[in-house]
Amino acid sequence: MSYHNPVLLHPAVDGLDIKADGVYVDITFGGGGHSREILRRLGEQGRLIAFDQDEDALQNEIKDDRFTLINENFRYLGQFLKFYGIRKVNGILADFGVSSHQFDSAERGFSTRFEGGLDMRMTRRNELSAFDIVNTYPADQLSQVLKEYGEIRNAQAMTRAIISARKEKPIRTSSELKEVLRGFLPAHKEHKILAQVYQAIRIEVNQELEAIKEFLLQTPDLLVTGGRLSVISYHSLEDRLVKRFILTGNFEGELKKDFYGKPLKPFDKVGGLIVPTEEEIRENNRARSAKLRIAERR
Repeated sequence: MSYHNPVLLHPAVDGLDIKADGVYVDITFGGGGHSREILRRLGEQGRLIAFDQDEDALQNEIKDDRFTLINENFRYLGQFLKFYGIRKVNGILADFGVSSHQFDSAERGFSTRFEGGLDMRMTRRNELSAFDIVNTYPADQLSQVLKEYGEIRNAQAMTRAIISARKEKPIRTSSELKEVLRGFLPAHKEHKILAQVYQAIRIEVNQELEAIKEFLLQTPDLLVTGGRLSVISYHSLEDRLVKRFILTGNFEGELKKDFYGKPLKPFDKVGGLIVPTEEEIRENNRARSAKLRIAERR
């Protein structure tokens, strides 16, 4: 399993301000790098719950009595903590995006580097795949996905090309999709534009932004006063949600106040935006777009 070094490992775990006997959650287990570092800092009475919807991640499960791995989407965080008898936690860590393993597995269809079927499901239990979106979505819906999630300017023209091609035969593989979009891929921007297309489709397949919103909305009720939220994002759509929620407690970015003028927000920002060092980016290319934000429950 090709799980690379976890991104922003020490800053993200430092941000949790770990108490030896505390209860912590890693909602994006992946290769288990962040979880292992959290466990290293916990005492015998500490506890760590981890989530990952990808079945492949189960192969990295850590054998430790203080550790529980749940094979589910983190949008169900609250109900599973309740199931395990946990009402409050001391810290929650999130590392959004696609794991190195998922990117490096050609058959999963996440990367533009490999020939593979159009899949992009983070869990194989998901019925909707990239193939379905590319081949069945109506024009207005497909165009909106490309524009909103890929931030692609000529989304409508791309959509017309896809719909025209799929009338002839289904678009089944990454190379077939690339060929359909050939006219939109100038040599000096080919990789960047394809990455935007893949990002858009992947977000739609996995309902990623909806899951992030559902997760964030649960955190104020789950964290103890003084509990920490440590979140790594990889593109502006994710980071914008996290930043606004930390600053205002909502996703519109408008700070609301009570009758007495007191701000109605559940978190205080801890420090400023943290990004990887040049050395980390050299060692792990996946880190290049990472942004870490830390908040404390009021």
